[in-house]
Amino acid sequence: MTAKTKHNIVIVDDHLLFAGSLEKLLESFGEFNVLFHAKNGSDFQQKLKLAKMQPDVVLLDINMPVMDGFETANWLSSYRKDIKVLALSMDDDEETILRMLRCGANGYLLKDIHPDKLREALLEVIHKGYYHSEKVAAALLQSLNPAKEKPEHRLKENERIFISLACTEMTYKEIAEKMNLSPKTIDGYRHELFSRLQIKNRVGLVIYALKHDLYRIQ
Repeated sequence: MTAKTKHNIVIVDDHLLFAGSLEKLLESFGEFNVLFHAKNGSDFQQKLKLAKMQPDVVLLDINMPVMDGFETANWLSSYRKDIKVLALSMDDDEETILRMLRCGANGYLLKDIHPDKLREALLEVIHKGYYHSEKVAAALLQSLNPAKEKPEHRLKENERIFISLACTEMTYKEIAEKMNLSPKTIDGYRHELFSRLQIKNRVGLVIYALKHDLYRIQ
């Protein structure tokens, strides 16, 4: 296979060691050409403007500083629909998968995927326009039956812990210390839960927790 017939790939991931290893893997398949790496969505936008060749597929991480995978996928969906997006993340949470697909991702893979599956997914996204793994298929199926799913089942373990602690008299700073997390991470939990659960303040969070049996008054 000549270089001209290779499919152009861009890797957007803030972990440089992983990105470097991933490039070597893709190049070893013989069907792909990695144009460049970018450490986040903003860096990707800048490098894309200067690139002599355009990517067929972007392998996109989700949790990145400055401009994360959700924002990047949204931007591509709005301005560069010709570029396919294959999310590549450590997060197997169904809500994250569905959110990424809603942002325009053509597929979703976990970073521990077998190399053969990665190659298969890339080729399917290029030729068919999408790739749905068993994990993605399960998430999509679950989303078709929202009435059967209790709201609290969409919460991650750390979110459940955060909600239970938020029902106490502890400050957000104290909650962060208790959970061994940074105040910024706790703020992220708070904003995400307020948005997802459609509540406006801590009182609303407590009411939600009591209603869904996430916290019981001693």
